[in-house]
Amino acid sequence: MSPAKKKQPSTIGDVLAGVLKTTGIAARVEQAGIIPEWSALLGEQIAAVTEPMSITADGTLFVNVTTNAWMNELSLMEPELLRALNAKDGRVAVKRIRWLLRRR
Repeated sequence: MSPAKKKQPSTIGDVLAGVLKTTGIAARVEQAGIIPEWSALLGEQIAAVTEPMSITADGTLFVNVTTNAWMNELSLMEPELLRALNAKDGRVAVKRIRWLLRRR
């Protein structure tokens, strides 16, 4: 009989990655990656007048906007903005953007 192979212990990183994947948290973390990538995805002009706040599990992104005029303009641009936000493969899609007037 051959000696039994000793199983190598898993690294904490591997265990954590497995837990995040099986619980669905990894997908939410990837989805939330839109927030720090906002200006790179949509450009400096839009980033200057907006601030992404949060994203729900169902794909609703909440974004503060500086003025009503910009809120109206961005609402009209929403299909184009969603395409830009959802261009990255493997990310849970943003389905809707809720534009909120920034409180001063």
